[in-house]
Amino acid sequence: MTIPSDSNPAVLASSSTLDEETARAELYGLLAMLYYAPAAPELLAQLRVAATEAPAAGGFLEEPWRGLVAAARALDDVAIHQEYDALFGGVGKPEVYLFGSHYLSGFLNEKPLAKLRDALTALGLARDETMPETEDHIAYLCEVMRYLIAGDDVAVANLTRQREFFADHLQPWINQLCDALAQHPKARFYAALAEFTRAFFSVEMQGFDMLA
Repeated sequence: MTIPSDSNPAVLASSSTLDEETARAELYGLLAMLYYAPAAPELLAQLRVAATEAPAAGGFLEEPWRGLVAAARALDDVAIHQEYDALFGGVGKPEVYLFGSHYLSGFLNEKPLAKLRDALTALGLARDETMPETEDHIAYLCEVMRYLIAGDDVAVANLTRQREFFADHLQPWINQLCDALAQHPKARFYAALAEFTRAFFSVEMQGFDMLA
């Protein structure tokens, strides 16, 4: 995946409405890739050369985006891969959970996951059986949001569905995940990713609130 100029938060404020929707979808896709697995060298290379200056200073996402790019530049690929494994991998309990059910109920595979699966069925979506993680993984949820923004089926891919899915399955717990990462002593790149995630989701919340 490339990071085109219209999906760079540093220039998002100057985009047209159509470009802004494309940028939102691309940013959800970027978050999905960064949370799902250790970032590929090609993606990290793109992050390291990404623009960080907005045409007009003071954009809400500019500073956290600059922090994420700076973290990618400060660490090499191996260090970022090792950080991912230290935080999210290993056998048994990870240092930080990436699953919504953990934050919503304290356990995995509980009622929040069942509710999510009902919502996905209503959207005509199903989990890829080759995917080892459950559907409440943050990467999977970001991919659903990307589809609801960029999909071709306007009966599903529309602002109303986006707002409902976001409010039900992301908004209630995303700040807890971001807090866990930002405060973790082993997190450098992923602490920066958490702060960007928090800022981006805050913008999303404000936008959806305007639709209510």
